[in-house]
Amino acid sequence: MYASRVKGRQMLLENPARDSRAKKELEEKRAKQRVHKEKKIAKVMGKREAKERGIWHFDKSQAKFELFVPLHRLWMGYMSELLGLQQPPASGHPSAQAMPSSSSMHPKLVKADFHGSIITVCQSKNSCLLGLSGIVIHETENAFKVVTMKDAVKLIPKENSIFSFVVPLYSTLPPSHKQNEPLPIPDLEGTKKTVLQVPHIEFELHGNQFRFRSAERSGRKFKHKESIEL
Repeated sequence: MYASRVKGRQMLLENPARDSRAKKELEEKRAKQRVHKEKKIAKVMGKREAKERGIWHFDKSQAKFELFVPLHRLWMGYMSELLGLQQPPASGHPSAQAMPSSSSMHPKLVKADFHGSIITVCQSKNSCLLGLSGIVIHETENAFKVVTMKDAVKLIPKENSIFSFVVPLYSTLPPSHKQNEPLPIPDLEGTKKTVLQVPHIEFELHGNQFRFRSAERSGRKFKHKESIEL
């Protein structure tokens, strides 16, 4: 018995030492303090501080669609730079050569910032939301807050909803704009055109697969998934 089962083998005669609960709690507390210190150095505002200062408090009397068109125009410029869109042709007629590759656009779009975009509810289990459209003024983990063309603020849940959004086919930036330069501020008295009034490309967005904050999406690796039927 000794020769077959015990000889030449290591045996533990007592349970290995474990960290005490107090030690684990102390390590977790120190880790939180380090994160808080790093955020303070980087001047990052936390959720509690933002709530106390009323950062996300929105006066509904200022919910005017026209007031947010400049934000939307800024988003169009951001998309033009992010996707590397071409300048519009001199003839003014769209061409097939201007269509960017979808395989190169999708990885960028899932990590993009949607504040300022125009989204529309295509499918939803809540029939009252169908067709609802507006400019995104705030995105959270589970919802989009939009200002509609009827000057109303609506909170649209991402869960069990499919959205459509469009990006411009051609760059809306001036030809003199260079990569990594600050985006030009839209002229408040200039054009009021939205992306829906220019040549554009339409995409679908499945809310169930998009339930992340915009800051989290930028560093997240997305995997291909089959579409989920509602």
